[in-house]
Amino acid sequence: MKNSILWLVGAALAIASVAQADDPSAMKGMKTKAIFINAKDVTWAPGIPDLPKGVQMAVLLGDPTKSGAYALRLKMPDGYKIPPHWHTQDEQLTVLDGQLVLHMGDSMTAEAHPLDVAGYHFLPGKMHHAAEAKGATVVQIQGMGPFDIHYLNPADNPNPKAASR
Repeated sequence: MKNSILWLVGAALAIASVAQADDPSAMKGMKTKAIFINAKDVTWAPGIPDLPKGVQMAVLLGDPTKSGAYALRLKMPDGYKIPPHWHTQDEQLTVLDGQLVLHMGDSMTAEAHPLDVAGYHFLPGKMHHAAEAKGATVVQIQGMGPFDIHYLNPADNPNPKAASR
């Protein structure tokens, strides 16, 4: 978890420095300065350790490890899967490229809902679901932090430090 937090904080600070110059108050108030980020300016890094390997992540707004608004993007290769899990907070998801199939329930075979480019999904906190990418897929996730992920089967968590939490 500590590595996850350090990575997210570092990514948030890097993006914030590009988007918000040298005004640290903008990160706290979120209303003090407009943010503009073009696709070519998004900085990608490996995903947090609690997500399966192969995903790339970019933090666009806020610090997902803390309370407050955040926006992040995930870039997933074809066939990428996130096993059944839930999040503490509500989240909103928009597909920017590819197709994301969300399985609503406790397994990868639960009711499937494919979302194509520009598809939108609102997910209430604590709702069980799983996801898989069909083709190279990019999604944007927005919500109120902290962002977390709780796997229904703890063995699905790829983070070896998860068991010690």
